[in-house]
Amino acid sequence: MKPLTYRDAGVDIEAGDEAVRRIAPLARTTFRPEVLGGIGAFAGFVRVPAGYREPVLVSSTDGVGSKLKVAFLADRHDTVGIDLVAMGVNDLLVHGAEPLFFLDYIGIGKLDPARVEALVSGVAEGCRRAGCALIGGETSELPDIYAPREYDLAGFAVGVVERERIVDGSAVKPGDAVLGLASSGLHSNGYTLARRIVFDVLKLDVGAPLPGTGRSVGDELLEPTRIYASAVRALLAAVPVSAMANVTGGGLTGNVPRVLPDGCRVVLRRGAWREPPVFATLREAGRVSEPEMLRTFNLGVGYVVIVRAADADRARQALTEAGETVTAIGEVVAGERGVELV
Repeated sequence: MKPLTYRDAGVDIEAGDEAVRRIAPLARTTFRPEVLGGIGAFAGFVRVPAGYREPVLVSSTDGVGSKLKVAFLADRHDTVGIDLVAMGVNDLLVHGAEPLFFLDYIGIGKLDPARVEALVSGVAEGCRRAGCALIGGETSELPDIYAPREYDLAGFAVGVVERERIVDGSAVKPGDAVLGLASSGLHSNGYTLARRIVFDVLKLDVGAPLPGTGRSVGDELLEPTRIYASAVRALLAAVPVSAMANVTGGGLTGNVPRVLPDGCRVVLRRGAWREPPVFATLREAGRVSEPEMLRTFNLGVGYVVIVRAADADRARQALTEAGETVTAIGEVVAGERGVELV
């Protein structure tokens, strides 16, 4: 038997080196002044931004889920990195944190430098939209775990907030106004159900038109998750904020209660916001009940803001000027913590 090599076993070190060579310049396009050093060290270094008296680091980790399966089918890999950043960064924003830096992990069946470059180009774009630095990551070739053309992504976001300005929902009180920021579509949640409906029930492929949307299946299902960083920065500078919620897995009914104190309940007006057509398509084709839709999908509201009623107009103005579509979708009332729709 001839001597075995790592490549014979399925791991190509040269391909990994080539991938690093390609992605290092992408990461550098995201660097903030606080980043110390470059890409390739054993760890990344970031100093706390100037101006904080009692800075608190805020962290989040997340993935993209089975939306990746759509990317595999479409052989399109340059947008799911945006989703990866969005899922972590939008969670940081909920607590008033400024996104500071991001790390990514790519586990892949066969390391194709061009594919890794496409993935990281999306991560870098997401970081630029969020205003955070991509300071490093890990790419691991795992042929015994992933199929040759498949991969998984994980992201780690870190932000910073002044301790006295942490937004944790404790300030919410009855009478507060609830604002909804429009989503870009499905974002990155509910894809196991969405894929079942689109590919198994409707029997469509990624290039087919998705009924009711005016777009192909691939274009609609791979629409990147919206990143709300610039809008939330403008909001926090304009008005006091009682609470915010990132509408991810669990939908409106599962995520909004997470930021409510005891004795506060949110009443949402179901017809107050525009629901993107993709949700009607999924509801009808899959015969999905309304409670199931509400706890699975965002239904057009990607992010929720709660402010004093007297500040609602100023909040809407700040968010709108930052590029968001904002709707007054409900109010806080006294009652058992939770969400009800009317």
